[in-house]
Amino acid sequence: MLWTRWVLLLLCWGAAGGQRPQRQSEEGASSPGAERADSRRQRSPPPVEPLDFGFVPAAVYDTHAYYEAGAIGILFHMVHAFLYAVQPNFFPKDLIVQVIQQNMGGIKVEEWKKPENVVLLLQWVYYEAGFLVCAAIGIIFVVLVPVFGMFFCVCRCCENCGGEMHQRQRKNADCQRGFFTASLLATTIFITVGVLVAYAANHNISSHIKSTRRFINTNMRDLKMFANNTPAQIEYLTGQYTTAKNKVLSELDNIGPLLGGRIHSQLEKEVVPSLDSALRMAGAMRETKEALESVSSSLQVLQEGTEKLKDSLAGERASLSNTLSDPACTNGAVSPSCNAIRSTLFQLGINADFAKLPDVGHALANVQTVLKTDLSNVVQKGYSSFNDTPRLVKEQTRNILSGVKAMLDKIGADINGFAKMFPVEASLVNFTAFLNDGQKKMESYYPQMDQMDFYRWIGCVAVLCMVVLILAFNILGLLCGACGYDKEATPTTRGCLSNTGGNLLMAGVGFSFIFSWVLMAIVTTLFVVGGNLEKLMCEPLANRQLFKIIDTPFLVHPAKKNFLPGMLFQNPNIDLTLGSMYRECYENNGLYHALQLETMFNVNSFLNRTVYNKDVAKVLEGVQVDLQDITLLEQAGRDNLINFANSGIGLIDYDAYLAEVNRGVTLVDLLTFSTDLEAQADQLPRGALENALKGHASSIRQIHREHVIPMEQAMSTLSQSIKLLQRTSSDLPVKVTNILSAIDASEYLITHNASHVVKLETKGYVESLVGYFKQYTDWVHNSLTAEVAQCKPISNIVDSMEIVACSFIVDSVNTFWFGLGACSILLIPSIIFSIKLAKYYRRMDTEDVFEDGHDNWN
Repeated sequence: MLWTRWVLLLLCWGAAGGQRPQRQSEEGASSPGAERADSRRQRSPPPVEPLDFGFVPAAVYDTHAYYEAGAIGILFHMVHAFLYAVQPNFFPKDLIVQVIQQNMGGIKVEEWKKPENVVLLLQWVYYEAGFLVCAAIGIIFVVLVPVFGMFFCVCRCCENCGGEMHQRQRKNADCQRGFFTASLLATTIFITVGVLVAYAANHNISSHIKSTRRFINTNMRDLKMFANNTPAQIEYLTGQYTTAKNKVLSELDNIGPLLGGRIHSQLEKEVVPSLDSALRMAGAMRETKEALESVSSSLQVLQEGTEKLKDSLAGERASLSNTLSDPACTNGAVSPSCNAIRSTLFQLGINADFAKLPDVGHALANVQTVLKTDLSNVVQKGYSSFNDTPRLVKEQTRNILSGVKAMLDKIGADINGFAKMFPVEASLVNFTAFLNDGQKKMESYYPQMDQMDFYRWIGCVAVLCMVVLILAFNILGLLCGACGYDKEATPTTRGCLSNTGGNLLMAGVGFSFIFSWVLMAIVTTLFVVGGNLEKLMCEPLANRQLFKIIDTPFLVHPAKKNFLPGMLFQNPNIDLTLGSMYRECYENNGLYHALQLETMFNVNSFLNRTVYNKDVAKVLEGVQVDLQDITLLEQAGRDNLINFANSGIGLIDYDAYLAEVNRGVTLVDLLTFSTDLEAQADQLPRGALENALKGHASSIRQIHREHVIPMEQAMSTLSQSIKLLQRTSSDLPVKVTNILSAIDASEYLITHNASHVVKLETKGYVESLVGYFKQYTDWVHNSLTAEVAQCKPISNIVDSMEIVACSFIVDSVNTFWFGLGACSILLIPSIIFSIKLAKYYRRMDTEDVFEDGHDNWN
């Protein structure tokens, strides 16, 4: 049918994304250790942001192809167990395949003599042995029971076979009568159970006829929903291309921050450290100026302080010497102390001589001249020039991006155009109309089905009524016989009620002979048919062995491998089987995946020509970014660095400065000297000399406070500045040369090797864009596999047919013959027990007479 072809082809359009070969890993990618060792090694592209395509509009199907038998299921299991006992062999899949393949053109009478057909026939007989034996028993029953019944009637008419109306005396007559009564009652009960089982099975078929209508209606609704929902799902798939396209367009609009940022990030590993070193050197220049100014001011303070301290110490030394010249010091007890003090007067002198230290004014002037050019500002211009890479990329790729956007719009138009190539809606309208017509035709047969089911129900009830009639005679015979039996009565004097019971039992025997062979004929026929349907159709359909027969390669024709694709697509070589299709539909996957529709249309080539367009990648790979305009350090900055290296700070005699700074300001610690002086004064007798010496000690402390402490502070500042200058000037020309070399290397990298970096980063950028398209194609493939045109209705039809045919009909038919067969078999012991028991209830014509005149029947 034409509409089915259109639907199948339309479902093919978008499912090749997931089948594309995986792209090779990024070039240059290696272990993390290698990446740290080589900063120029290509980075792995950042992960592509996952896109949200939403959810495909899903169809909710009404059919629940599941059946729970309930209480009658116990009877079904009993029948299955009986059939397994009759036929325990496995399903003859290979035998059936051989039969079909060897007799493809039909079986002729003369072909039965072929050895291969004889072997197949023997194998089939072996498989059917259980059914054949049971059928043979049934046939024997059907043949012998009426024959035996006829001979039995003739025999009784001749007053044989229990037909003589004479009952002989038995000592255990009561025991025998009780045994036969109990046996007949038990047999009657079992026959009644069999009737109830058969009636339940008969009623089960009728009660599920309406469930069959429900299955038909829900399956039809599901097929209509399947047909009506598929176009919306396909439209949703095509519409979601806009999501991927808009994301790519957004990435293209931000190509500056994205691609330019990637290029900037790759180059900054070399560029930023060189600029940072230049910026640090600019800070070192300012620190050097400040240190030189500190040295100059500290040196001036020290030189002036040295002169003042020198004069103060000289005056104090002269004054102390005059005090020691006092006649009181000539006293014998005082004289040693004065001499000791006199011997230490030379210590009141200057130790450091800052006047001989060289001036740093020339170096300071040179550094101040260097600082007239703001190196920090020059370096910041280099930063700005390098950080302007994203803007350069955006400006230089503007024309290329407009072309790519046009190509993406064309791809979207191609996809929409492809989706509109097929008359899907018209085809699905025809399909829906076909379903409606089919449903109407099936509904038109509902009255005939009800009528046929009613006739079937009446027929089965009529058959059961045969057994019920026999049961009625048995039950009435037992009631009348038991109630009318009189122990005191002789066989010839039995009452009317007792005699009626015996006659009813014999009537039951007669009807048993009349109906039992008919019942067994029905049972045998239903057993052979229903049992084989269960073993050859229902069981293999439940365990899917039946699909394996249909899916056997070259089953239908020696040149046609698979049956299903040959019927659907006229291509039997497609690896599509009925079993695989059923499994996919049972799991509610898409029809595209279930029928392997990719064999009907090469979706991969379509996606390569449209969604996964390599022309877009080629255009983007041709991106050329020129970074020649980037200048990291202007010539003024370079000259500034060179002038700083030649400023003369390396010529300063730092050792001389440090040597003087490390020497003390005075020859002796003035505080210690004054303390010792006071201690010696305390040893002198009280008087003017003692007071004078203590006054000198106080003067020396004042000199320490006013002169020595400020000079020590200035010396500490000078020491720190000198050490800073010494560190800065250490290999300063080499440091400047290294900075300039690093900047030159970075500029060389930008001007000569940037094309390679641009190519690598452009490749990663293109792959991230392609990743969005791949997400779309993968999503389309996954959606077609699992969400679009979900074919659960197809498996539901198969399951519904299995439920109706097997669970509703075959199981019920098998349960019916199972119960009816039990009744038929139990009629044999019922006949025997009824004949035996009737002898004790019927009125006899003659009886045994004893000489003493007493009859003993008890």
